Amino acid sequence: MLRTATRHFIARGTNQSIRNICTTSPAWMSKKSSSALPDDETIRLTLPETSFQMYNAEAPSFELEISKKEMFDMYTEMSTIRRLEVVSDGLYKSKKVRGFCHLSTGEEAVAVGIEHAITPNDHIITSYRCHGYTFLRGASVKSILAELMGRSAGVSKGKGGSMHMFTNNFYGGNGIVGAQVPLGAGVAFAQKYLGIPSTTLALYGDGAANQGQVFEAFNMAKLWDLPVIFLCENNKYGMGTSAERSSASVEYYKRGDYIPGIRVNGMDVFAMKKAVQWARDWTISSKGPLVMEVTTYRYGGHSMSDPGTTYRTREEIQQVRATSDPISYLKKVMLEQNVATEDELKEIEMKAKKEVDNARKEAEQSPEPDVKEFWTDIYVPGSEPKAIRGCEPTVLHHYSS
Repeated sequence: MLRTATRHFIARGTNQSIRNICTTSPAWMSKKSSSALPDDETIRLTLPETSFQMYNAEAPSFELEISKKEMFDMYTEMSTIRRLEVVSDGLYKSKKVRGFCHLSTGEEAVAVGIEHAITPNDHIITSYRCHGYTFLRGASVKSILAELMGRSAGVSKGKGGSMHMFTNNFYGGNGIVGAQVPLGAGVAFAQKYLGIPSTTLALYGDGAANQGQVFEAFNMAKLWDLPVIFLCENNKYGMGTSAERSSASVEYYKRGDYIPGIRVNGMDVFAMKKAVQWARDWTISSKGPLVMEVTTYRYGGHSMSDPGTTYRTREEIQQVRATSDPISYLKKVMLEQNVATEDELKEIEMKAKKEVDNARKEAEQSPEPDVKEFWTDIYVPGSEPKAIRGCEPTVLHHYSS
């Protein structure tokens, strides 16, 4: 039974104050106060019972302890990613970004929840909707925007663009639908082979969920009980096709068959954090892989070339924004539980806007890569052939011996 009351107590063996909260109770929904919590207070949230649906596994606990500082960090990161995508949208429309560009506006809770549940030593590989993950894994906003514009200050030196960004323990940004899933299984195999206690999250969308290579990766991962979380970001549409039209079964968390699964509310950053914590513990304790489906929603089209309104209505998008926006939900929790004030959250939003806008100006000032960069980052240094062909058969670049 969910708690419907709030009480304070001191955690045994510590001096840290903890408060129990049920995020679905009438008391939580109606509580109003203007005084903020002390910085060192930890809140114990009770998640809604609808947060998880399970397949061949026991559900995680619905209790989550989280500090005020971490909630502020979450809000800052989600606001920064939202602004990053807004600026990316503007740069594309002004023709400063060329090629493909896929934005994650509306899906911020997925990336932020994951990052707050894992460690820097864990690994992530994803598809082309990757800007937020690149930022959370350590890349600067400037380096991401510069990469989008093909500038030398880009995280991939301006040679990868929107779909090919990499940083520490983050393996992209991959453009081929579903191809990153077996690569993620390979990263997990390496961790198990080397005896490193870390997990790998191999992310893919509902549009890639029917790819044969996904099921091949499932099979190998279970054969070897690899520490990998196969995470399906179900944003309801694969390009312009709804999940119901493309898939005989839309219960993607059950697709592993012999692999246990969990479906998570991906619009709730707290549910995401709790579920990924549970999944990480599962995989690094030699229980084998998991399939995780997170239900989320993108406000924009599949890519910048897709208006996103030919296969769904504007009313549908507005309804999700009004009722399920992940940043608005986090804001509501923080305000009603005295974690923050309106002014504090507004300050975070304004600071995120200023920092991203300044990063955009700096990124625009970065030069394009030097022509010599065409020949770098192809081979491991020392393993290059004598020469490599350019775009034309008559163009050869000779590596120095």
